[in-house]
Amino acid sequence: MTCPLYIGLPMWSNQDWSGTLYPRYAKTDLLSDYAAVFSSVEGNTTFYSGTPKPETIAGWARQAPANFRFCFKLPASVTHDQRLTRLEEAWGFLDALAPLHDRLGPTMVQLPRDFGPDELPQLEALLAAWPAHLACAVEVRHPDFFHKGAAEKALNRLLITYRANRVMLDVRPLFSTPANDHPGLAHAQQEKPKLPLHVLSTANHPVIRFIGHVDKAINVGYFDAWKSRLALWINQGKTPFLFVHTADNRESPTLARQLYNDLQETTPLPPLGPFAHEKQSQLF
Repeated sequence: MTCPLYIGLPMWSNQDWSGTLYPRYAKTDLLSDYAAVFSSVEGNTTFYSGTPKPETIAGWARQAPANFRFCFKLPASVTHDQRLTRLEEAWGFLDALAPLHDRLGPTMVQLPRDFGPDELPQLEALLAAWPAHLACAVEVRHPDFFHKGAAEKALNRLLITYRANRVMLDVRPLFSTPANDHPGLAHAQQEKPKLPLHVLSTANHPVIRFIGHVDKAINVGYFDAWKSRLALWINQGKTPFLFVHTADNRESPTLARQLYNDLQETTPLPPLGPFAHEKQSQLF
C-alpha cells in the first residue's frame, strides 16, 4: 500500500532520541523502532561512508516493513570527488541496494556548491542512464540555479525530461534569526547553504528537506504554506517526501510529528505510531 505522503528524519540512529522516540536503554540497531513511527528516512550515511556492506543491507531489508521507504544519497565520492564524470560507482551503489529496491524512495544526488551550469552535461549523462524503475531526486546548491534565468530553466528542463525530482531545501526557518549564543543554531547556519526556496515539482515524488529553527513557533509559521502545496500534489496523484531537520536534530522527531499532525488537519493521512516513552506511559 502506497502512502499519500512519506515523512522522516535525516537518519534513524541518534542516541539523543533515547527516552523519547526510542526507549531510554535502546538497543544499538534502531531501524525497526524508527520504522514503527516514521515512513521514510534520508539515509545520509551513504553520502559519507559509501556503499554499505551486503550484510548491512540484508539487515535493513529484514527490519524495514514493506511500506517503508529509504532515500539514500549517492556517495560523495561520485558527486563531489568525481563530479559525476565516472559513473561506475553510482551503478554499483544502486546494484548493491537491490534487496531494498521495493523499498526505495527517490535516491538523492546532492551536488557540490560549485557544481554549476557548465557541468549539466555530466548530470544529464547520469539521469539518461538512471534505471527506469528507481526514482531519483537532485539537490543543487550553485547560486546560478536559483536566479530564475537560463541556468535554472536548463536545469528544470533536464529534470522534467528525465523525470527526476528537484530537492527543495527550505532553510528559511534556520536563517530567520541570528544564532546569538545558541551553539547548535550557529553550527547549522554555518553548515547549511543559505539559498532561496524555489517550490517546483519536476516529477512524481517531490522531496522537501525542511530545516527547522530551535524556536518551534518559527517552524510552524514557515511550514504553514507547505500544507496547501502538499495537499495539491497529493490530489494530483504525486507522492511527496518530507524530511524534517532541526539545528542539532535533537528535536527533529518531535517537530516532524508536529508538522505531520498539522498536515492531517487538511489532508487525510494515516496516523504516526507512538514514541517509546508514550508506549511506556500507556502501561501504567
